[in-house]
Amino acid sequence: MTRPRILMADDHSLVLAGLRRLVEELGEVVGTVEDGRALVEEAKRLRPDLILLDISMPLLNGLDAARQLTKLVPDSKLIFLTMHTTPTYVSEAFKAGASGYLVKQSATAELKQAIQAVLRGQHYMTPPVTKDMMGTTLHLSEGPVGKRPVTALTPRRREVLQLLAEGKGVRSIASILNISIKTVEFHRTRLMEELDLHSVAELTRYAVSEGLVSL
Repeated sequence: MTRPRILMADDHSLVLAGLRRLVEELGEVVGTVEDGRALVEEAKRLRPDLILLDISMPLLNGLDAARQLTKLVPDSKLIFLTMHTTPTYVSEAFKAGASGYLVKQSATAELKQAIQAVLRGQHYMTPPVTKDMMGTTLHLSEGPVGKRPVTALTPRRREVLQLLAEGKGVRSIASILNISIKTVEFHRTRLMEELDLHSVAELTRYAVSEGLVSL
């Protein structure tokens, strides 16, 4: 039986090394990357059977990377392996095309089960997240509380927000996203208006608090 070809993405090299040892028991690791944009490029080049990815990754977060991957490599299955257990993130991950969602704390115990289930065409969600999702569903009628969640932003605004929070300048962001400087400035202004924030420093704190970037 052919071993599945697996591409892995995580912004921590030590985490990647540890996970690789687990994954190599289940398939052939064809590549590892440490940021979301590299993940998209490598996925297009390698066409893996399965992609393991995190949500918090430099240059392009996992949710928006997944949306691109679903279009570019539709035959590749996606499993999120992350620290995030917020129901909003879990929901957005599956909307973006994920077939599985694991938290890193349970990777050793659940990774084999998750990979096997996903490669059979099933979906897998780690039990603690399933419990949280059920609780959220029961309380949907209460409506959203607090500041607008980062998942409510458009993908383009989320990309601009992430790059701003990572310390990139307007010109650099325009180059990375292949858009004009004026367009970046427009999205920056709209982000501040939508989120009722008034500086790049406040946008950065918001992005960190939402788990879009890490300190």
